[in-house]
Amino acid sequence: MLTAEQVAFYHDSGFVRAPQVFAPERMEALADELDRVTDAWAEETPGWVGPWRRVYMDEETERRSTLVAANDFHIHDGAWLQAILDPAILDCVAQLLGPVIELHHTTLHHKPPQTGHPFPMHQDSPFYQHADGRYVDALVHLDDTCHANGEIRFMPGSHKLGHLEHVLETADGPCTPHLPTDRYSLADTVPVPARRGDVVFFSIYTIHGSYINTTDRIRRMVRVGYRDPSNAQIGGHAVGQPGLMLRGMRPRVAVMA
Repeated sequence: MLTAEQVAFYHDSGFVRAPQVFAPERMEALADELDRVTDAWAEETPGWVGPWRRVYMDEETERRSTLVAANDFHIHDGAWLQAILDPAILDCVAQLLGPVIELHHTTLHHKPPQTGHPFPMHQDSPFYQHADGRYVDALVHLDDTCHANGEIRFMPGSHKLGHLEHVLETADGPCTPHLPTDRYSLADTVPVPARRGDVVFFSIYTIHGSYINTTDRIRRMVRVGYRDPSNAQIGGHAVGQPGLMLRGMRPRVAVMA
């Protein structure tokens, strides 16, 4: 479980790293399973689109950069479903969110070697916007992260701003939600390097991003979204779709809404 100091840090900064939530032998098995899930269900694409790419990457790197991703892969794999149900992670979520916990989604985000996709500054709320901030994202680290392979980076305290309007369209058409690059920069963020088995928790409103993976090895990461079921979803991924109740009972009024 998290210490009182870690919980206070989360509420003040909008993020916190919990070291070694999963033991090494458990991570070894989960990493092997995730590789199988990736081979079967994930797709490699150019990743997020928009003019931010030309700010973060030169022309050659932008042309080669890719992202390996899959949403809601827990419905295909029992080992990872059990992992996101594990008391080791749910006890931490309960300290940050409260005793009633609903699973919203899972996503795997892998940065391939050399030109693995960077992420511009953004909040997660535009991708699955909710009525309020009772939503915790958890990043389960399958590999050690550092600047070279694109560790997660946060703007401390930015969650207190609430939901911000993102760039959704340009002269060239729709783009992936991101904050204006002339106002929000990765240079202004705090890096949060982590070890395999660590979990980084952050608010749906915390501004974050990451640099490109320049190493010769893939950087694997899983994001799990947990919410209070009374926090109504407004739009985005899985809107209108009830998730699994992991602790407590869903209020009937939430289902009716």
